[in-house]
Amino acid sequence: MAVTAQMVKELREKTGAGMMDCKKALVQTDGDIDAALDFLREKGLSSASKKADRIAAEGITSILEEGNEAVIYEVNAETDFVAKNEGFQTLVKEIGEHLLATKPATIDEANASTMSNGLSVADHISNAIAKIGEKITLRRFEIRTKSDNDSFGPYLHMGGRIGVLVVLEGSSDSQAARDIAMHIAALNPKYISRDEVSADEVERERKVLTEQALNEGKPEKIVEKMVEGRLGKYFEDICLLDQAFVKNSDQKVREFAASVGGTVAEFIRYEVGEGIEKREDNFADEVMSQVNKK
Repeated sequence: MAVTAQMVKELREKTGAGMMDCKKALVQTDGDIDAALDFLREKGLSSASKKADRIAAEGITSILEEGNEAVIYEVNAETDFVAKNEGFQTLVKEIGEHLLATKPATIDEANASTMSNGLSVADHISNAIAKIGEKITLRRFEIRTKSDNDSFGPYLHMGGRIGVLVVLEGSSDSQAARDIAMHIAALNPKYISRDEVSADEVERERKVLTEQALNEGKPEKIVEKMVEGRLGKYFEDICLLDQAFVKNSDQKVREFAASVGGTVAEFIRYEVGEGIEKREDNFADEVMSQVNKK
């Protein structure tokens, strides 16, 4: 079958692949659009595999809500530039909608699950890699459910560099929940309350504070009292409910939540790339290596 310009245009619109790639696919498959789609998909998978060893430490976090369910998730790319790409942002939205609809338990289960277009999440991402040209990964996600009497507090900072999802129980004040999420984005607490801090961690901190006080030459008879005071400050640093609320420093977060009739049941805070070892490229060396190739 002769390959026409209209066929190339149709395939390009469906795949986003280059014009010459579309033409080659159609020639290889004797004008069969569906077979050409598979051909380009296979080519995309091949291109994606070449990028598997790259480091994807940029990207965005995102949050989707639907009724009493919400998902917070992180999708990584290699550069901040691509994270702002319209195609990447569309991919992120599609992944979030799929996660909320299917509720997979793990990343592996999510990547293997089938999307509405008939592709697995992994294959859909691989096709995006072929178009965008960078390694892309679904790194992590959490799905939460609330009751009608509770509220979600979603907050994205700097376009998704930090994402926070709060579950506020006993209050339908979603703005208050969002304000608490904004506080969490800013102060990055480790725990909700002191009850969550392990006895071992408290004892370890007490020993450090005791040594600090003794090294400062404080009399032993007042060291214990000083340490307990400093331990209280330590809890304020790491426990959400003990922190001064960012929108009203005269009020603890615990008091703010109570003022709207709620209690913070849970929070999830993602920061893009946290925990990923980023490659430190020497730009000058990279430029010289390209010059020497010429």
